[in-house]
Amino acid sequence: MQNIMEVVGTMFFKDGKLLIDKPRSKKTFQMIGGKVEKGETIKEAAIRECHEELGKKAFFDEEKIKFIMDFEEIATSDPNRKIHMNIFQYDGELKGELTISDEIEKFMWFGANDDKNLLSNTLKNEIIPYCLKNGLIKSVEQER
Repeated sequence: MQNIMEVVGTMFFKDGKLLIDKPRSKKTFQMIGGKVEKGETIKEAAIRECHEELGKKAFFDEEKIKFIMDFEEIATSDPNRKIHMNIFQYDGELKGELTISDEIEKFMWFGANDDKNLLSNTLKNEIIPYCLKNGLIKSVEQER
């Protein structure tokens, strides 16, 4: 088995929903994030990936990106690849507007009642359960 790939993901929330995106090259929605580049810290990678994926019209305070947890799992895109996932959370309001790009096809604010079949393994198995357990995303019943 090859070495483990370092990956970052950042959670942004609004109105009890989690921001996710769908890369053009993937079948499922993913977290805002990606691979850690050589010479980069995990926080630097998280900030860079947020800027790249959200586009130039989205604004956030880099100081409000906080490390939450990490875990290892099998990559959705390659069942033979293990990844070490580093999860950050943005403690603020995302400003401006999201921009699709050559890399990103669309964005979605994912709520507890949305279709989990749209999600990558990381979101389905780790992130959504964590968000539900900690009240970060809410079902329609909880909103009433």
